[in-house]
Amino acid sequence: MKNIWAILEREYSNYFVSPIAYVVTTIFLLVMGFFFYNILRLIVQNSMMAAMQSQQFGGGMPPIDVPSVVTRNFFETLSTVLLFMLPMTTMGLFTEEKKQGTIELLLTSPLTSVQIVLGKFLASVAFFLSMLAPTLLYFVLMQAYSQPRFPWSPVFSGYLGILLLGGSLIALGAFISTLTENQIIASVSTFGVFLILWVLDFATHSGDSKLGDALNYLSVLNHFDDFSKGVIDTTHIIFYLSFMTFALLLTLRSFESMRWRQ
Repeated sequence: MKNIWAILEREYSNYFVSPIAYVVTTIFLLVMGFFFYNILRLIVQNSMMAAMQSQQFGGGMPPIDVPSVVTRNFFETLSTVLLFMLPMTTMGLFTEEKKQGTIELLLTSPLTSVQIVLGKFLASVAFFLSMLAPTLLYFVLMQAYSQPRFPWSPVFSGYLGILLLGGSLIALGAFISTLTENQIIASVSTFGVFLILWVLDFATHSGDSKLGDALNYLSVLNHFDDFSKGVIDTTHIIFYLSFMTFALLLTLRSFESMRWRQ
């Protein structure tokens, strides 16, 4: 565990050596801030229009739960934005080692392959959490203006789902990073695979056939839907943990193959 922590610290600090971390984090927060503001604005406007129409026609239309609707739409948008942002955080996990020639030091070090892979993966997850943490401020500010109370349970379930989804995509990106020595190729390839997973989510609506059911289960975004609604289902948690484990095993095998070629 000590060796894994040492690698985690080294890799996490490496993110902030180059300007990539600052650029990615800034763009991510600006984009999510833009989406949160517009989602909140549109839903508040629709809520006010619905209330005015209800009063005008004397109907008893129930009020819209603005915080819950905003929370759900925000996390659904966030899950899609991750497909575009995470490739930039995983592209250098192993390609940078190859580019700088330090991969040989890792391969000949007393560290095990499992320790190296887990250390790099956890460092990337830690950086992802650093990006994600400031978005919690959006909900803190919304709570200040919510009456009678702000529903925090959908927020917590949404962040849990985002963490599982992000961890799965990071594990997959780490595997792709072991396949090339060029960061741009790694980034583009990772984005391409993520894009396929995104398209796969649309394919789940193709029908009730066995193929549609299989695609529905394999869709990483489809498993996130319940989390965005405030529902925590162990089936989805097991899926993401299994996906993560499988991707990390592929990363481990790919990294060990480098040892055999030395």
